[in-house]
Amino acid sequence: MSNEPKYHRVLLKLSGEGLMGQQEFGLEPSTVARICKEVKSVHDQGVQVSLVIGAGNIFRGVSGAELGIERTSADYMGMLATVINAIAVQSALEGMGVNTRVLSAIPMSTVCEPYIRRRAVRHMERGRVVIFAAGTGNPFFTTDTAAALRAVEMGCDALLKGTQVDGVYDSDPKHNPDAKRFDELSYQDVLSRDLRVMDTSAIALARDNKVPILVFSIHNPGGFSEVVSGGGKYTIIK
Repeated sequence: MSNEPKYHRVLLKLSGEGLMGQQEFGLEPSTVARICKEVKSVHDQGVQVSLVIGAGNIFRGVSGAELGIERTSADYMGMLATVINAIAVQSALEGMGVNTRVLSAIPMSTVCEPYIRRRAVRHMERGRVVIFAAGTGNPFFTTDTAAALRAVEMGCDALLKGTQVDGVYDSDPKHNPDAKRFDELSYQDVLSRDLRVMDTSAIALARDNKVPILVFSIHNPGGFSEVVSGGGKYTIIK
């Protein structure tokens, strides 16, 4: 397999839970560092990399609503939590010598830049890793939808979703040892089978703009680099 990248501009979607490591909440420094090394290795190949990071390790809007917090307020709290994760990952990447910018859909100029599409594209063209924070800036939209939206806006060749497992299964492989794994799916397969890879609005956005989605394990060392080069183990949705 050639190490020549198959995709030249990508968006990596990470869940907040992916940053927790063995902890029950928050950030585990060694896990953050390991994931940032994965990002650095792809960036070092000359690939233009952007990220969207969830906030499930800190605060979920949906679970906040269950606590009695009004849904819109809970979603805004979740968006702010994504900014915390974005700044943590930015700090880790810059500690490894990777120029990184955080662009937030909710302006907070003291800590990061506001999201402006042209500015984000320019950062990527100049070889900076761009982290999109605060979701879409609107309640009722998940970070999955934000990832699909930013991937389309940036003209990405692919949207990569780094998960806890090595692809898409018909049921949870952690609970069902007989779960069937898919190598390739159509967008319609995902929607009609309700496979819950990403929410329906994210899948529909990717489908309508012909952005392939690659689902792989973020816990497999070198996995991100392999997938960007067209190898490794993943499920492609196209």
